[in-house]
Amino acid sequence: MLFRKVCSSAKFASSQNQIGIPKEDSQGAGLKQQGTKLRSANRNHGHWRIFICHFLLICLAAVSSRAHRPPHDQGPSPGFAAELSGSSTEVVQALNEVLEDQIIHGTHVFDKEPTLTGATVAASTSLFEPWAGPGRVFYKIRKDVVAPRHFRESEDMGTIAVRYVVTSAGEVHTRIRIDAIFVETAHRRLHASDGTVESSEFKAIQEHLQAIQFAAQEAADARRRRDSADLVRQTAIRQREDETTRLAAAQSSVQDLEQRISAMRHEVERRVKAPGADLKSAPFRAAAKVKTIAAYTEVVIVIVTPHWYGVETPDGQRGWMPVDQLEALP
Repeated sequence: MLFRKVCSSAKFASSQNQIGIPKEDSQGAGLKQQGTKLRSANRNHGHWRIFICHFLLICLAAVSSRAHRPPHDQGPSPGFAAELSGSSTEVVQALNEVLEDQIIHGTHVFDKEPTLTGATVAASTSLFEPWAGPGRVFYKIRKDVVAPRHFRESEDMGTIAVRYVVTSAGEVHTRIRIDAIFVETAHRRLHASDGTVESSEFKAIQEHLQAIQFAAQEAADARRRRDSADLVRQTAIRQREDETTRLAAAQSSVQDLEQRISAMRHEVERRVKAPGADLKSAPFRAAAKVKTIAAYTEVVIVIVTPHWYGVETPDGQRGWMPVDQLEALP
């Protein structure tokens, strides 16, 4: 409407300049001079309005050209960027879970259906310019959406595209950028999100990341408990083994002692041969008999001589017995 008014004013000024102001012979030289000045002013004013008309035409053409540019010439909003506490591996795992849930978070079409499903993962899309910055890039696409909520002035059918850029910011920190746009199918007009979609997608990724980290922490705690139980069990096993070793060593010592005692008994003890022998008071055959010792009685050798043993009987009596009447213990 403004354009039409300006053009009409310009045409009126131009026609007025062509017609001019009629001369009147009854006027004096002063009136003639005033008429000349008036025609000059009207002519200049008409030229100025024509200039404004051309300027408005150029502005309208620029606006129309901007509205019909292809999507990649209309850059999306700055998007959403934030840092997550987690390694890039954990964040990518959480992002993949969100990509596979087939939901565009933070938007919907019908109020009775608050969730927009049917989204698919894409390796790339022409709706965004190729990403030239650092990081790994992921896309999620939902086609044939009618006037999705939280996209500015979206009143037609089109496609929602969400781009995620994941960049490592350290060993346990990761930066993620999210951009969401809606592109009309017919007119190819681009509508940026008001930020709800990006923040909702980020929240979903954050929740999945926390679940992954919680599961990892639970697994680590379970491993520590198992390792602790294994350590206690192995310690108990080693203690039993050490005790068994000590008992075996003690038994071996007892056996060695018994063997030594047995060996000593074989060295210092003898038994009387059948049918028995006399215990003499001195190492002579003519010496007085102390008593008769029954066969197989064990005696302890106290004194050793080539032909006689000084012995002690089990009842404590001592005397002498010929060597040939005693034998080694079995």
